[in-house]
Amino acid sequence: MTSTSTSPVVTRHDDVTIIGLGPEYENLDEHLLDEVREAILAGTDLADPPLVVLDLSHTKFFGSAFIEILFRAWKRLNEREGGRFAISGLTPYCREVIEITHLDKLWDVYDTRDLAVSSITKTAA
Repeated sequence: MTSTSTSPVVTRHDDVTIIGLGPEYENLDEHLLDEVREAILAGTDLADPPLVVLDLSHTKFFGSAFIEILFRAWKRLNEREGGRFAISGLTPYCREVIEITHLDKLWDVYDTRDLAVSSITKTAA
């Protein structure tokens, strides 16, 4: 199996680090997880200030192994002063997974990237 040619894209908007998974990450199955884990955790560790939005608007499927990556990213941010973690753009299936597991009570979930950035910036101020 070959890896995708494009890695998750890490950008900044104001003081927020945005980690975006493109269309090549529609299904986060096992062969993509190492690449995604590395990008998400590195983006999280390098975020200064520790404000991160993970944009999953292209992702239609993920399983428990990906949820573990999200949890690790959140925990790392949560351990830093002022750390905030948010998810944006969940497709209906992915939103259902997050809600069934009650992780929407732990993490801020927004419909769009812009709404997530705006909200996380306001609450950090």
